[in-house]
Amino acid sequence: MKIFEFYFNPKLKPDVVFQSFCYEPENIYEKRVGSLYMVGFLKNILPQDLSFLDKLSKKIKDRYYTPGVRSPEKSLKESLKSANRFLEDLIQRGNTGWLGNLSFVTLSIKQSEFNFSKVGNLKIFLIRNGKIVDIDKKVKFQDIEPYPLKVFLNIVSGKLVEDDIFLILSEEIAEFFEKQAILNEIAKEPFLKEKRLVELLNGKIKKAEELSGICLLILSREKTQERKKTTIVRREKTRDFSFKKALVSLLNPVLNAFKKIRVPKIPKINLPKIELPKRAKKPIEKPEKQKLRFKKLAKLTIPKISFPKPRISFNIRSYLVSIKKFKKRIKIFVKHKNTILILSLVLVLFLGSLIFQKQTEKQLKEYQIQISEIEEKIDLAEGLLILESPEALKQAQLLLRESWEEISPMVKIAPSLSKDFNNQVISLKEKILEKLYQFNKLEEIKQPEVLFEFKIGEFVPQKMIAYQKNIYFFSPYSKNILKLNESNEGKIIQSTQEFNSASLWEDSILFFSKPNKIISFKNDQFDQVFFLETPYPNFDFNDFAIFKSNLYFLDKKAGQIVKYPYIEDLTWGFAELWLNDQTPKPTQSNSLSIDGSIWTLNKDSISRYSTGIFRETLGSNLFPYAENLSKIFTNTVLPYLYILEPAQNRIIIINKSDEVIKQFQSEKFDNLLDFSVSTNGKTIYLLNSLKLYKIQF
Repeated sequence: MKIFEFYFNPKLKPDVVFQSFCYEPENIYEKRVGSLYMVGFLKNILPQDLSFLDKLSKKIKDRYYTPGVRSPEKSLKESLKSANRFLEDLIQRGNTGWLGNLSFVTLSIKQSEFNFSKVGNLKIFLIRNGKIVDIDKKVKFQDIEPYPLKVFLNIVSGKLVEDDIFLILSEEIAEFFEKQAILNEIAKEPFLKEKRLVELLNGKIKKAEELSGICLLILSREKTQERKKTTIVRREKTRDFSFKKALVSLLNPVLNAFKKIRVPKIPKINLPKIELPKRAKKPIEKPEKQKLRFKKLAKLTIPKISFPKPRISFNIRSYLVSIKKFKKRIKIFVKHKNTILILSLVLVLFLGSLIFQKQTEKQLKEYQIQISEIEEKIDLAEGLLILESPEALKQAQLLLRESWEEISPMVKIAPSLSKDFNNQVISLKEKILEKLYQFNKLEEIKQPEVLFEFKIGEFVPQKMIAYQKNIYFFSPYSKNILKLNESNEGKIIQSTQEFNSASLWEDSILFFSKPNKIISFKNDQFDQVFFLETPYPNFDFNDFAIFKSNLYFLDKKAGQIVKYPYIEDLTWGFAELWLNDQTPKPTQSNSLSIDGSIWTLNKDSISRYSTGIFRETLGSNLFPYAENLSKIFTNTVLPYLYILEPAQNRIIIINKSDEVIKQFQSEKFDNLLDFSVSTNGKTIYLLNSLKLYKIQF
């Protein structure tokens, strides 16, 4: 097998964790059941769930490789049973934060046989002979059943052939692979090689810089057994660093210490001075005016010079003494080398601290200038508040937002600069926040009212809907409904069907169950059933609402809003694509609500559509800035839009002109799942894990 693990920006989303686990048999007993591969994805994580995936994978792996003569399929069944017992134990201890947030795939491969089980939204593809098979479309997987909890149920088995490719991807990465035609490119390669795979991804990496997710690719080749792990992260600019300068500054003190060691001097050799005999000077006679003839020149005689032999005196004793002194100094250096190195290090650190101090002083001066500018903006904003005109208030809020954006980066840097500066920054930050919270009407609730608490082991709610004086709780993973009456008494209503969504219709509730079933619920009894015609292949809705008896479905993946016109007697006509072809599509929306206009909720904004056309975007005035909005609700009677944001533990109320009416936030809202609003819109019911909170405003 050839294994490729790709991690896309694992730290981009702090509330999401994902990981792959690959185990190869290590002995003859483990070889009987083959290799084991797992991929886990957990969103909306709580601090206590950071190691959740590691613990779950270890439970499965330990049970799978338990000694015993079993087939891979039986081993996988036993390991998944062990995993279910582990999850049941978590529920018993009140740890339910992972419910509805877990996606997990377990795959075992032995020679040409494979077995796997899946829960959640991870995507699985099998590529064989150039064809791409979407396993999710071929196999129906069951999700979490009602208590006693069973997460892993179905096991799918099959045969592998040489060069088959398994791809396990998180939902966001799967969409990216499909849009960028990466799956098609992989399928075109008859013999996929690592070099070619890297080339394909390198060409798309820039487009994946804002994505976060995981991809595990398993290539079926019997003769190879390799594992490659790659982390793809968003590129960021870094400061230049000179390794040469750092090394020189570190080694200079040590080199200087060596320079101080005295090398013994070799004694000088005293050579005798050699004096050449001086040539006798002859008186110079002035030549006669007449020309001299060469014949009359006297013959010159050069005297012989004799050099005396030099005497060399060499004192061997003084030389030996010098050598001994040299050795002694070397011994002293070796003996105290640790001290010398420590002193050198201290010197380097001292010099480094001086340099750092100078840089810090320079940064402080720059930041102090920025602090002064921010304080001027705050003073100006406070002056505008006195005017109380709408335009002045708007300008004051803009100034405060600018101040917040400028002070936010300093909050992280300030502790490393100075204590006084840090206190100054914190004080200024709190002052800005206080003003902005007043503008945005944010109320912090320390102890919200608990209306009802579900008992562990009886019912695990995921969604809710208020009808008349009762509240009904249901779950895509449960076949029952819990009714809460006005006396806060709970009652289980038996059902043979799980429900994905619900909406009010006339004097009853319509429950929708995937893929296309509508069931009416009236007087605490299930009534008629109607099956909708699917509008196109792979129709998969994200939310559902009713307006004037017509049904509206939001399909995020296809970027469509689908309308089913009402006929009569709980029957609906053929599906219609409600959006205009030229209008921007809600591909980032995950919730919708209708009051004549259709409001769709994106991660950080609200979009309004009318007559099939996009009209406007709301939510720009929100503070704190929206991060991951999950649900929107309104109707023709209510003047407000109600928006749930689990990421920041709050419920937001704005009017339909984009003005913030109220915000409620609490540390107790640590796992918000759903909410419902009373008929008059003044009471909000919040489902948080196993507790139902009540807020009135």
